Amino acid sequence: MAEPTDSDPRSWLYSFTVRGTKLDLENTEDLLGRLGNPQLSVRCVHVGGTDGKGSISSCIASILISSGIKTGLYTSPHITDFSERITVNGEKITDDDMRNMLRAVREGVEGMEAEGRVPTFFEVTTAMAFLYFKNKGVEYAVIEVGMGGRLDSTNVIIPEVSVIGNISMEHEDFLGDTIEKIAFEKAGIIKPGVPCVTMNRGPALSVLKKIADERGSQMTNVDSDRVILERMYEDRTVFTYKDETYSVSIPGSCQAANASVAIEAVSKLGIFGKCLRCNVRKGLAEVRWPCRLEKIKGLPIIMDVTHTGAGSRVLAEDVSRLYGKVDVIVGMLKDKDAEAMAENLSAISERAMISGLNTERSADPEDLRKAFGKRFSNLTVHRSVSDAMDKATGSERSGNIILVTGSFHTAEEAIEWLGKTYPGYWTYSQKSTTGEHIPEDHRKV
Repeated sequence: MAEPTDSDPRSWLYSFTVRGTKLDLENTEDLLGRLGNPQLSVRCVHVGGTDGKGSISSCIASILISSGIKTGLYTSPHITDFSERITVNGEKITDDDMRNMLRAVREGVEGMEAEGRVPTFFEVTTAMAFLYFKNKGVEYAVIEVGMGGRLDSTNVIIPEVSVIGNISMEHEDFLGDTIEKIAFEKAGIIKPGVPCVTMNRGPALSVLKKIADERGSQMTNVDSDRVILERMYEDRTVFTYKDETYSVSIPGSCQAANASVAIEAVSKLGIFGKCLRCNVRKGLAEVRWPCRLEKIKGLPIIMDVTHTGAGSRVLAEDVSRLYGKVDVIVGMLKDKDAEAMAENLSAISERAMISGLNTERSADPEDLRKAFGKRFSNLTVHRSVSDAMDKATGSERSGNIILVTGSFHTAEEAIEWLGKTYPGYWTYSQKSTTGEHIPEDHRKV
């Protein structure tokens, strides 16, 4: 197994990816115990759900940061670099800090392995995040669930508030084949006596309420009738919640609900009245969460990591409202609903370029051809996202805006294409993405 060397601190960490996914808390609890239980040193907000949990997490973190609270944010997956997953006050973990954390974590891992316990990639990264937050003196950490909730590695904390965003069908092999079963897994982050904020309806809400009642958790369900979308722009969403108007700097109609959940979540924190209340607007106006209906500055390209049927339906409605008809580039993982994605995207496009992805989890492009070929009159299949980007922006470009979507992997490969096509252009951070450095003669694409 590789070691966390001075030149590449990620090599040892990524050697754990071959161990797959395991829903169990025992390894994480064991590893954290060997590290002195760093998760106990920081107050937490725990965020789960299916769609929007990353946006909710980033909104909560931004409100805390804007209030002068030293804030950690742990999310997954990343888009272009692992360091995006672990930030403090919006700054990604550095290679030096990652190297130091991995050295500390490695000792605990080797002790486990000597006893026949084999941690996974996500278990190791979760332990590293908590240790980093402790060492950095983080006051509050916003922790996004990886998968499910009940048996997710992050579910080793007693947060000040649990948050469960919209629940839809996903990871059915792990979480169950009905909304009720998936909601039960998501509800696993509800802790006895800890307030819970959600935004669900129907069967999912019934499951959440039942478990919250059993655990004595006061539940707040964001009333969709009190969330009013005022206007969407390319770079922000203006909405009213409980008769107060806000602007969140993430585009998309769903962001009105996500931000409203974040508002309710921070209102449950003990420090809300002392320092958060007057900074809610500032935090929402300054939040940065890339590749969520993100229009790339200076280019006719929209990046979005939507990968569920429910998410693609909302995405299509928003794109139609903001941009009208578009061309789409789609790459997906094999466990996602290509039929639903094709049906929803066909409402805003007649031209699709589908692609394989540089991962063993990639959907077979021929399977995507079958799903998309039923609904798109102009369909091409490409070996890579890079090839699809060349096609969409080359001599045969239609003049339409290009929507790149389907997976975090799709976004990553499109960003790599941007970096090669426009060197020095793409700057990723939790705080900003910029496109000011595109030469004028390249802006015509």
